[in-house]
Amino acid sequence: MVLDPHRWLELRRYRALYDSGAMSQRQIAKATGLNRRTVAKYLSGQVSAAPPQRAPGALPRPRTVDEVAPLIDAMLRSEVLLKGTVIHERLVQEYGIAINYQRIKIYLQEARPRIAEELGINPGELAGLHRRFEVVPGAQAQVDWGDEGKILAHVGIPKVYSFHMTLSYSRDPFCCFTTSQDLATFFDCHRQAFAHFGGVPMSIVYDRTKTVVRRHVAPGEAVPLHPEAVAFAGHYDFDIDVLAAYRPTGKGRVERQVLIVRDHVLAGRAFSSAEELDAAFTAWVPLRRARVHGTHGEVIGLRAIRDHVALRPLPRTPYVVAQRHLRHVGKDCLVAFDANLYSVPARRVRPRQLVEIRATKSQVVLHSTVPDSAGSTLLAVHSRAVGRGARIVDERHWDGLPKGDTRRVTTGDVVPRPRHEQPLAEEAGPLRALLNRAAAHVEVGRRPLSVYDELTGTRPFTTNSPTKDVR
Repeated sequence: MVLDPHRWLELRRYRALYDSGAMSQRQIAKATGLNRRTVAKYLSGQVSAAPPQRAPGALPRPRTVDEVAPLIDAMLRSEVLLKGTVIHERLVQEYGIAINYQRIKIYLQEARPRIAEELGINPGELAGLHRRFEVVPGAQAQVDWGDEGKILAHVGIPKVYSFHMTLSYSRDPFCCFTTSQDLATFFDCHRQAFAHFGGVPMSIVYDRTKTVVRRHVAPGEAVPLHPEAVAFAGHYDFDIDVLAAYRPTGKGRVERQVLIVRDHVLAGRAFSSAEELDAAFTAWVPLRRARVHGTHGEVIGLRAIRDHVALRPLPRTPYVVAQRHLRHVGKDCLVAFDANLYSVPARRVRPRQLVEIRATKSQVVLHSTVPDSAGSTLLAVHSRAVGRGARIVDERHWDGLPKGDTRRVTTGDVVPRPRHEQPLAEEAGPLRALLNRAAAHVEVGRRPLSVYDELTGTRPFTTNSPTKDVR
């Protein structure tokens, strides 16, 4: 009997235990599932301790990864540092190949150095490095968000975000603070930044945020942009530049600016509103512009002058981005949006009716989906609530609904008169009083129930039935 390599390796693990007397051959046979004579033959040295060798001329056992090796090699030739997880994802999604990730990972250990040698590069030297780029004045700006946490939690605002835009040529900064990262707030911050710089850059660099990108796609595919982002960029005449996935160095200038503002404007200070945060940044901007930047070696303010002059002019009318959502009306005439409640007129809606919400940074406008007789769809206009859990109600919207001040109670001390004792004139007028008076003098005959039994020929239910009034 010749053991296969796996059984031989399993049996070899017990050699030391057998030699030390810790386990007997019978115990080893029971643990490995082998016959005791086979265990005795291999442990006694009757068979060579070397593992079994492949027969001369036998073909190597095919591996699953060998079938997809040409595809993997082609991916590595296009990007030698491509991650194994990305390769596995593309094989599964784009080619429908079901393969274990670990097999690809093991194959890459051999294939990556080989492909790098073919290309004449050393992959170890490229890791962590990126290409530096320079731009001309007015050519580019970079945008990013910063999460400032609970800096205003003591005044009831649970979370604060900082919006940053940095001009790439001069590193001139802009920052404003918000309580939301929604679509309307995002592009309202853009308008503030354009007013701060006095113009619009030719292109703006973004990461793959949901307010710019409609959905995520595989690397190398065209990125579908959000329709409102496209409309906004077209109105202000700038190009949208979306970074590739996992490339934070593509907008390192604005990411560095997030940390600088956090250290120089926010650290060690207390604020009570977002307006105070904006005012603190505005007061700090002249100090920043007076500094010499460590990279381009010029005063930021002087270089910013050339940057501002090269910006494109602002359009005459601003473009207001509004979020559009459909919501149901509650039985209390309130509509829920962004964790807050807004009222609508009770006389113009019904429960569970769908209404359209058009929300900007400062307003929430509610429209009916069907125009009224005058052709209008507008239901209500409210100021947008700050935070969560607020109720924004216009009391006029509840006109006509039942109110609690009309309800009455009594302790029982005053006993109301029966209905028939009330004056007839108060009850229903002269005709009703005449009918009630005539009915009060009608005489009613009295006869025993046995009379009806005799007339119908039925047996009476009782022999001595009492006399009852029959009217």
